[in-house]
Amino acid sequence: MASSLDFIEFACEQIRSPYPVRYRKMFGDYMIYINDKPLLLVCNDTVYVKKLDYLLPLLGGASTGVPYTGAKEHYILDIENLELVSSVIELLEANTVFKPKKKK
Repeated sequence: MASSLDFIEFACEQIRSPYPVRYRKMFGDYMIYINDKPLLLVCNDTVYVKKLDYLLPLLGGASTGVPYTGAKEHYILDIENLELVSSVIELLEANTVFKPKKKK
């Protein structure tokens, strides 16, 4: 079951970031980009965050799940916890390298 557009828009509204926030339909569900970096995966109206070592202090006690068949386990982000969302986004944005597409 794919995510609803209403949920995607709600999730994007919850993200309080000084950077641009946008979403794109991918893999039958959605990817949320912050500052043009793909940071959050949304599948079945659930927001997933890749399990990264530097997120352990914030999300170590969070639920985990697999967003789609064949994927690695991800943290499930409580998108309604604005303080947590803000802290996670801040860490992800600072530690994710933007890789612009190379021109041929």
